[in-house]
Amino acid sequence: MTLPLTLSPEVAEARANGAAIVALESTIITHGMPFPQNVETARRVEAEVRAHGAVPATIAIIDRQIHVGLTDSELDALGRAQGVAKLSRADLAACLATGGTGATTVAATMICAHLAGIGVFATGGIGGVHRGAETSFDISADLRELAETPVTVVAAGAKAILDLPKTLEVLETLGVPVIAHGQDDFPAFWSRASGLKAPLRMDSAADIAAAHRMRACLGLPGGQLVANPIPAEAEIPRAEIMPHIEAALAEAEAQGIAAKAVTPFLLQRIFELTEGRSLTANIALVLNNARLAAAIALELAAPR
Repeated sequence: MTLPLTLSPEVAEARANGAAIVALESTIITHGMPFPQNVETARRVEAEVRAHGAVPATIAIIDRQIHVGLTDSELDALGRAQGVAKLSRADLAACLATGGTGATTVAATMICAHLAGIGVFATGGIGGVHRGAETSFDISADLRELAETPVTVVAAGAKAILDLPKTLEVLETLGVPVIAHGQDDFPAFWSRASGLKAPLRMDSAADIAAAHRMRACLGLPGGQLVANPIPAEAEIPRAEIMPHIEAALAEAEAQGIAAKAVTPFLLQRIFELTEGRSLTANIALVLNNARLAAAIALELAAPR
């Protein structure tokens, strides 16, 4: 079979020229916020990547093809689309085979980025071990993907709605490097600090890129998680956000919300409980991650 991969003209030119490319997910467009704010935010993130010297490659499944890089019209159509599937490793192939429209999560974006030869991916926060996973076994496929697919993922840590200590334990067990950028503390998405020490710290994009190359040289499978703290002026301190998180978790449990529906429900409730501050912070951290990812991609694209 022919690999169902379609590169946008911008991404195709960047690949041909050996330019720096940053992969971007599409669930923020289809499941993160309403139209037109979703498309406006996606375009802001893409513009941030370009402003810092790299080419953005937003990834989505459209018409039986993995689209790596979206044109303006494709991005707008995706932002308006209804019933878009939220895809991870388990359902990526099925969506392609049946002709569905799908937005890629962290795991699926990593797979598609690697197929397209892209080594760096910027997102908001990764999935991880959910609260109560000792009985529900609800653990995101993102963690296993980080152990298998050689893409460096820049995120503001794991989403703060998760069990962060268990998430770090699973990442350690899977052999995934967890690198805090510019600080010792593992960031907690909306907050700069989680109270948990990150296993590794690096202060420069050059060092992160060098570690990415060294893993390939050593033949080690999997990627790296770069935990990039939200800018100080945009954060919601942990002491302030945690009561809202606990309230949203209690509501989800009371309503029997489970599986893929959990995260969208929690994010929406926290948005409501914080009167929109959580979304403002989310946008700020994604833009910040795009900047760092561009810097890493430039280092990887530089002649050695």
